[in-house]
Amino acid sequence: MKQRMQVQGSRTSWNSTIIKDSISRKSGKQNYGYYSGMFQAGSSILKEQGPRGLYAGYWSTLARDVPFAGLMVMLYEALKDLTEYGKQIWIPSLDHHINSSVEGLFLGGLAGGFSAYLTTPLDVIKTRLQVQGSIIRYSGGLDAIRRIWMIEGVKGLFRGSVPRITWYIPASALTFMAVEFLRDQFNEKLDDGNMQETSTVPDLKLTDSAGAEFHSLMKLVAVKETKF
Repeated sequence: MKQRMQVQGSRTSWNSTIIKDSISRKSGKQNYGYYSGMFQAGSSILKEQGPRGLYAGYWSTLARDVPFAGLMVMLYEALKDLTEYGKQIWIPSLDHHINSSVEGLFLGGLAGGFSAYLTTPLDVIKTRLQVQGSIIRYSGGLDAIRRIWMIEGVKGLFRGSVPRITWYIPASALTFMAVEFLRDQFNEKLDDGNMQETSTVPDLKLTDSAGAEFHSLMKLVAVKETKF
């Protein structure tokens, strides 16, 4: 529904596109009409194409999102390691600690933008399968790759790469900034909990006779290991 409502533009321009569509004129079929809203789009697709129309491009969506997510996380971790290595080599005496959330903002944006560009061909295939409607231009993902490559070349497979990158850079940056912020908060609470547990040990040794006996036993073991 999102893809079709985005490509249709205004009602006048969409009706003009349907009239000028050479495939519609040759086959006698009409493309889907103008969608005035989300619910009207969903009901129209369901009526014209059934549930299969609502799930058009499902496998191509998986083929896009799984590699994208894997690449983004892999590149982010690689950039983090590279940043740490660079700080140790170029500024080893740096006393000021850079906030992890700030690093997540910049490195996450880079990782998301680069991953979005590399997976643009998969996004093009997914989008074309989803917006073709009842007039079948592509019979599947492989057919879409073959026809786009033959007719439009490499440029056709990377159409829309700039808007896609522009979309994913801020989205990925904010995502990894939030991840690093939550990670820092969790680690701080974990460290505070460990410190509180450690601070209670001396009181147990002084007040609990069992703790005192255990402490003496550990000293005896250490003396024997030293002699050995």
